[in-house]
Amino acid sequence: MAIFEGLLKGGNIVTGLAIGVGFALLAPVIKPMVRPIAKSAIKAGLAAYDQGRVALAELSEQTGDVVAEARSEMDEEAMHDGEDKGNKHRGKLSEAKHAGRSS
Repeated sequence: MAIFEGLLKGGNIVTGLAIGVGFALLAPVIKPMVRPIAKSAIKAGLAAYDQGRVALAELSEQTGDVVAEARSEMDEEAMHDGEDKGNKHRGKLSEAKHAGRSS
């Protein structure tokens, strides 16, 4: 570790060159070992991404179903409220839907 600390503190150029040449010589030996590990990590990341995407799509679909059910129930309640009051007053949802329209 003393070698690396010396480089970080502005050690001599010979030590830096020796480390650079050492890495250059070892790169062809290390590359075949690192490549399969890197590919495996990328494959695992892609698989996790795909699973997350599927889970998010299912959650979105279920949320959409719940929202549709809630809107349907609100529409039914609004229709029943309108019938009970002799259609004088529309339900809140109907008012919100027709707020921008002129009759």
